[in-house]
Amino acid sequence: MGQDSEHDGKYFVIPKGKAMCDKGTSFPNFKVTSHQKHYWNDEDGKTDYLAVTEDDLTFNPPAAPFGSCSVKNGNPCTFAPAGKWQKPYEKVKVMGKSCLTEASELMCTIGGKITVMKHGQQSEAGKSNVKNASAKEQHVYNPLVDFEEFQEEINGNEAEVW
Repeated sequence: MGQDSEHDGKYFVIPKGKAMCDKGTSFPNFKVTSHQKHYWNDEDGKTDYLAVTEDDLTFNPPAAPFGSCSVKNGNPCTFAPAGKWQKPYEKVKVMGKSCLTEASELMCTIGGKITVMKHGQQSEAGKSNVKNASAKEQHVYNPLVDFEEFQEEINGNEAEVW
C-alpha cells in the first residue's frame, strides 16, 4: 500500500490550535474563514472545532499575529501569506479544500515559515475520544461521519480498510 504519509499519526487542526512562525514571538490561534461546514469531534458545532483548511490564511489575533518579526528587526509582524498552506492532507477535503494537519506549513512573503505548534484537539472532559482522532484513522472513513460515535462503536479496535 505505498509508503506512510507524513500525516500518519498527525491530528487535524482546529481553531483552538496554535500556529508558530520561525521569525516571530507570538503564537496565534487559527481562524477558519473558508467554510462553516465541517467540525472535528464536536457534535454541538462550535466554531472552535471547525476544520482548518489550506485556504484559511488568517489568524486570531489578525493584527501582528506572530508578535515581533526578526526579519524586520523586531518590529511588529506584518504577516503576508505566500499562497495557501503547503502539505495539507489531500485525502480529506471540506468543500474542495484540503484539511490541515500538524505536518502542514505556510510561507510568509516577509521571510518566515509558519507551522502548527498545537493542533487544538486536546482531550477535555467528555471528549475522551478526541485524542484518538488522528488523520491516519479518519482518512479511511467518510469525513462527514461522526467520528466519536464511530469510535465508540468499534470500541478502540484497529481501524481497517474495508
